[in-house]
Amino acid sequence: MECDTVGIFRRRKGLTVSGSSMEPVRTCLGCRKRGNKSSLLRVVALDGEVIADHSATLLGRGAWVHPTLTCIETSIARKAFSRALRVDGPLRAEGLIATVGVSSETPERTG
Repeated sequence: MECDTVGIFRRRKGLTVSGSSMEPVRTCLGCRKRGNKSSLLRVVALDGEVIADHSATLLGRGAWVHPTLTCIETSIARKAFSRALRVDGPLRAEGLIATVGVSSETPERTG
C-alpha cells in the first residue's frame, strides 16, 4: 500500500484529506479527472443498460462519472462504460442521459 505522511494524518492512494476526515477519491470515466466520491455519480450495468446508482448501494461492478452530460457523452463515445463495467457489447445510456439532463437543468426564474 502506498502511503505518505500529511501532517499527523496518513494519506493512502485513493483518499484525500479534507479537514480531519478522509474521503475516498474516484476517477470519472468521461474526463478522467479525479474527484471526491461525493461529487461523482456511481453507475452500474443492469439488463444491458447503464443506470444511475444514486445511493451507491446496488450490487455489481460500478463505475464513476461526473453527473454532467459532457462527461456521460464522452464516456459513451469512448465506450468507457462497457469497458469499466466489464460488459460485452454496447450498453444503452438513454435513461442515464435523461436522468442527468433533468437533474442538471436549472429552473428559470420569473419575475
